[in-house]
Amino acid sequence: MKLSDFDYTLPKELIAQYPLKERDTARLLVLDRKNSTIEHYLFKNIIDYFQPADLLVLNNTEVLPSRLIGSRVTGGKAELLLLKAKSGLTFDALIKPSRVKLKERIIFTPLATRDRQKKNKMSLTGFNGGKIYGEVTAKNEITFKALDKETIYNLGVMPLPPYIKRDSEDLDSVYYQTVYAQELGSIASPTAGLHFTEELIAEIKSRGVNIAYITLHISYSTFKPVKSEDITEHKMEKEYFQVREEAENSINQARLKKARIFAVGTTACRALETYASGLKEGYTDLFIYPGYKFKMTDCLLTNFHLPRTTLFMLACAFAGEKLIKKAYQEAIDRKYRFYSYGDAMLIV
Repeated sequence: MKLSDFDYTLPKELIAQYPLKERDTARLLVLDRKNSTIEHYLFKNIIDYFQPADLLVLNNTEVLPSRLIGSRVTGGKAELLLLKAKSGLTFDALIKPSRVKLKERIIFTPLATRDRQKKNKMSLTGFNGGKIYGEVTAKNEITFKALDKETIYNLGVMPLPPYIKRDSEDLDSVYYQTVYAQELGSIASPTAGLHFTEELIAEIKSRGVNIAYITLHISYSTFKPVKSEDITEHKMEKEYFQVREEAENSINQARLKKARIFAVGTTACRALETYASGLKEGYTDLFIYPGYKFKMTDCLLTNFHLPRTTLFMLACAFAGEKLIKKAYQEAIDRKYRFYSYGDAMLIV
């Protein structure tokens, strides 16, 4: 299976740079696999696709403010994306520019949203004059001199994906989180869930639909490009996930009742499919591409994904390459908004 099979051309102007003010006013493309039909609605109309006893599975991970901007002691700017906390105050990180040297120190001052700065001003004052120092201790590794990890994250902002060509703003601390985010640990948002409002979730529940919250912390693998032309050679990075007892009971009940399970996003889908193999908590590197037999996911809600990515491949696995490409082309023709802050697709 070739990487080039998962390519398509997207006009750059369709890449959403900002979220919509009202989350549930995004557009919704509904793809029916059985009948090979495509319909178009607003996201709030998704409620009409649920039946009593259906199970809606949401990933309740919360995005860490893991993008830090600092100053090099030698002059100039340095930018970090904190990928994973290691022992003490050491992190795996993407560091720009690449010419930053081993043992070089970077100075950080509060950069996050105004509310975050006000909230944390006192915790930073009096510690190194309100500044935090980081030292590059290995390739793609930095160690901070700080009070604790919370202090470090208080310096950061939302880590917007690279195709959003602007700096993080105050609004991103709200709109780049789902309204049900609870478990800190991701460096990217489970974007299919961004369209839900608290009111819409309440209305869905009122119609007899059950909701289960599971956790999968999104790592750098969401941005990691597939480089091998033979996609089966690609290796996913492991990501932590957990299906707690309450969610497990809801999933088992849905299966007993032969009710449909809706996975909200590729992350919820991968967590569900890993759970189907017998693992409730741990690390998953499950790579889903065409030919995979889904065991838990009956319907999939997802945003529109970049070409040649594992996310796009998962969508192709669920609905078939031909049908997905047809849906994407129709979305392009109708000027849908693409990627993280874009519109959604429901595959039934």
